[in-house]
Amino acid sequence: MLQSMRKHAKFFYFLFFIVILSFVFWGVGTQDRQTTVSVAEIGKEKITAEEYWRTYERMREMYREMYKGQLTEEVEKNMKLKETVLNGLVEEKVLLVAARDIGMTVTDRELQDVISNDPRFMRDGIFRQDVYFKALELSRITPEAFENSLREQLLAGKMRRLIWASVEVGPADLKNMPADEKQAAAIMQTMLMSKRNEAVKSYVDGLKQRMNVKVNIDIIS
Repeated sequence: MLQSMRKHAKFFYFLFFIVILSFVFWGVGTQDRQTTVSVAEIGKEKITAEEYWRTYERMREMYREMYKGQLTEEVEKNMKLKETVLNGLVEEKVLLVAARDIGMTVTDRELQDVISNDPRFMRDGIFRQDVYFKALELSRITPEAFENSLREQLLAGKMRRLIWASVEVGPADLKNMPADEKQAAAIMQTMLMSKRNEAVKSYVDGLKQRMNVKVNIDIIS
């Protein structure tokens, strides 16, 4: 079962991206970061303890659902889930800083398109501003804080896609592919996802060596 979890851990960043987006919609990362404990600092960007633990709990919940409650403490420790979640959060902040450094931005139109197409803010398939404001009010987050946080996540996502665009599956990768087209396509997609994640990790690792990255690992021990 542990071997199966390690195999599916390759898709961690896909699950992690879903978690990050779901949290940004409901206020994670919008607290006053000046008065909270930081698990990590990436330049001027901070990852608060609250932000980390909520992300960790959600990731653990997703794995539990995926493996039908078989995620024991021992298995989780072997998966290094705590460290992996922290690395994922640091990666997002590094991408955010990198995007800003090269002048990348998220336009107001891009931001509005994402918000207006979110089903949470729709009724009968149409965006409703009153529903939007009410949803944020119930989540105890202001529109300004929500939109600033969402803009950050979209900006980091833009940087990630820029790196992805440089990755492709080459002829050497296509050797010994099965004859079945559907099976071959699935293998190619998995291979491409893996290569993209490796490219992002390599890029982030290179930037971290030049950035002022501080991590307080004791907080999550």
